[in-house]
Amino acid sequence: MPSPTKSATILIIDDDKEIRYSFERVFSTREFRLLNAASGEEGIEIVRRESPDVVFLDIRMGGMSGLETLQHLRSVDPKSMIILMTAYGTTQTAIEAMKFGAFDYLMKPFDTKKVLGLTEGALKAREDLRKIRNDRPVLDSDDYKEGIVGRSEAMQEVFKVIGQVAASDVTILITGESGTGKELVSRCIFQHSQRHNKPFVAVNCAALPENLIESELFGHEKGAFTGATSHRVGKFELCDGGTIFLDEIGDMSPQTQTKVLRVIQEGEIQRVGGSKTIRTDVRIIAATNRDLEAMVREKTFREDLYYRLNVVRIRLPSLRERKEDIPELVEYCLQKLRKSRKSDVKKVSPEVADVLVRNDWAGNVRELENVIYRSAVLAQGDAILLKDLPEEIRKAAGAGAPLKSAPQPDSPSPQPESAAAPQPEIEGFGGASPDASVAVEEEWDMRRAFDVLYDRMRKESHETILDTLEREMILRALIETNGNQVKASAILGITRATLRKRIKQFSLKDKY
Repeated sequence: MPSPTKSATILIIDDDKEIRYSFERVFSTREFRLLNAASGEEGIEIVRRESPDVVFLDIRMGGMSGLETLQHLRSVDPKSMIILMTAYGTTQTAIEAMKFGAFDYLMKPFDTKKVLGLTEGALKAREDLRKIRNDRPVLDSDDYKEGIVGRSEAMQEVFKVIGQVAASDVTILITGESGTGKELVSRCIFQHSQRHNKPFVAVNCAALPENLIESELFGHEKGAFTGATSHRVGKFELCDGGTIFLDEIGDMSPQTQTKVLRVIQEGEIQRVGGSKTIRTDVRIIAATNRDLEAMVREKTFREDLYYRLNVVRIRLPSLRERKEDIPELVEYCLQKLRKSRKSDVKKVSPEVADVLVRNDWAGNVRELENVIYRSAVLAQGDAILLKDLPEEIRKAAGAGAPLKSAPQPDSPSPQPESAAAPQPEIEGFGGASPDASVAVEEEWDMRRAFDVLYDRMRKESHETILDTLEREMILRALIETNGNQVKASAILGITRATLRKRIKQFSLKDKY
């Protein structure tokens, strides 16, 4: 891709003639088209005519102030990258600048490297915005009114089970890592059940102290314990005829487990401190991120309760197992933010999309939603750019450092650092760094790997290059895990069922 600095247009808006002259000196040896304005009003007219790529704007000017000018410029050209200049670096200045959509702000007197670094960053952001497609269809909100998004094979299996069990009163156990959406699935089951017009109550068993959870679930009589100044109706009693969702049931004490078992078996409860038996008709949906089978073996979870709960199990895949759903999840998150008027962001740049798909998401969908919300708040236009993502996400995906130009495919070998043309050590771009060198080497290794794959594809013309790549990755994962399909599918980010299909498709059964 050509350098974004070629033929870029830079506008300087400042009523100080010396400042404008200083910028002319900074950019005189570089391929920029430089425009000048001595007032906010003049600058707005130039932006209307010329649509500059980057605008340097002084905050304190005679006539229209910098912040007023900024707001007008954003309405004229929302994609323009505006850098405010100030000699007064107060907290309020920074907050106001970013609130009104500035790309960044620059302190006077300014450093040449800082100016060039900000310019390069702004031009990169401008280029990102240009590359974003605006014709991608928006998700039909009716398709996702349940809040569960996913067209992957793994999620389609979840939807099928929900459809099969929702209308019955069968007890359901939902398993999966934290943040995969267990409560959303429980609510979806409830909404499609025959009890949908009755109460739905969610109880987080891990969030309640052991001495209070029984009172919360079953209620208590007056004087049952210190502080019980009146009788209390518990969740099971309140939920009569409806559905109760017991989240993190693996954290429930053995004593409470016994009482829950009685509710399932007998359909009756007793309040804490009471002797009266109360009948209750409640459907139970339980969820956990813990290994209940292991807990049963360790005698920390009742075996009889486990089997009563595990009538139908719905396992929710981690986000790592269904990365193909990430683009839709991102779109859904942005839709929610726009609907709640918390953000006007409509899309993400291609670089951001790539980083989001490559991230491992230990916190699953909950973590993804958090990242999208944080990034949308920081975004200065209608799109989330790479700079808006949290630093830890960029670093995890290897996007934290700027890259130098990679070697061309037809180059015989990467040029050693000593033979390369000297690069200016400019803050924010261009300068050599260890991380950048590693990235270049990795990209070169990747090119060589694809050369090998391409040659193999040409020799085995019945396969496409994607088939070749997929077969090699699956075979390597199986060899690395000694044929353990559970571990191999986790490495590859696919379900075990998909892995089995691919093993059969590529005739890999006897090769690992």
